[in-house]
Amino acid sequence: MGYVQEARENHVKKKVEEALRSKMKQKALKECDQYTSKYAQCAAGKTISVVWQCRKQAKELNNCLHQFTNDVVLEEMKKEYMLQENQKGTSRV
Repeated sequence: MGYVQEARENHVKKKVEEALRSKMKQKALKECDQYTSKYAQCAAGKTISVVWQCRKQAKELNNCLHQFTNDVVLEEMKKEYMLQENQKGTSRV
């Protein structure tokens, strides 16, 4: 399958893409909750020192979030959305 054809198949409206991004971020935060908690515990009561004192926790959190919020995940979500829309369209006929 060519790049142009694949791009057309995964094209969604801007509002739909924004909604999918939001859903992706929510899922990432849910999946990475333990790292979010660790970072929040480390950061509690700190101001500027949080940058170097919580570097390990921040890195762990970012690594976890990146697993669930990247272009590959977004493209998969777009494919699933398009499949659902196509199924809705064919069931109406």
